[in-house]
Amino acid sequence: MGPITDLVHRLSNLSELIRWAGFVGLTIIIFAETGLLVGFFLPGDSLLVTAGLLGAAGYFNVYTLAPLLTLAAICGNSTGYFIGHSTGPRIFSRDDSLLFNKKHAIRAREFYEKHGRKTIILAQFMPIIRTFSPVVAGVGGMPFRTFLTFNAIGAVLWIWSMIFTGYFLGRYIPGLDKHIEIVVIIVVFISILPGIISAVRERSKERRERAA
Repeated sequence: MGPITDLVHRLSNLSELIRWAGFVGLTIIIFAETGLLVGFFLPGDSLLVTAGLLGAAGYFNVYTLAPLLTLAAICGNSTGYFIGHSTGPRIFSRDDSLLFNKKHAIRAREFYEKHGRKTIILAQFMPIIRTFSPVVAGVGGMPFRTFLTFNAIGAVLWIWSMIFTGYFLGRYIPGLDKHIEIVVIIVVFISILPGIISAVRERSKERRERAA
């Protein structure tokens, strides 16, 4: 229980968490968030941006870290796909527990039904949805070769954009590493903005339909 307790404690301080976790720990965290249903609470976006900022400060070689975490995300997403493929639709009737919330899976299914295959790419930039969308793709019977293509594209776009946003901001704006929290909030907000806009439009459409 010691390492788990330590991880939970350090989640409140991303800079400390990243220094503590190192390459191996970061790889495990990204794999868990993308591949294990219990990983939806992990701070993927903010973790990647912070890792980029710390890379600019010399703590990491981002050109080694980015490919490593991309591979972790691809493997994690593939694991989620096979979980969905093996469990089938019954996962949507699974009881809630401390580490599983059925509404997250249903929300991902609704997103998948609306956006189709491109969900695998779009969901990488949406916390919680990215954890469950590969599972939904597996349940829905998407051919694995097709899934793997979208999976790889989404993982590259997500990992590299987040890490190198943090890296280049840290390189070209002096002292930014002392205001990591502000940078993370801004970047994460921008990354989830499309999802927020989509949700607002959907609710507006539903109101118009009810009014009609």
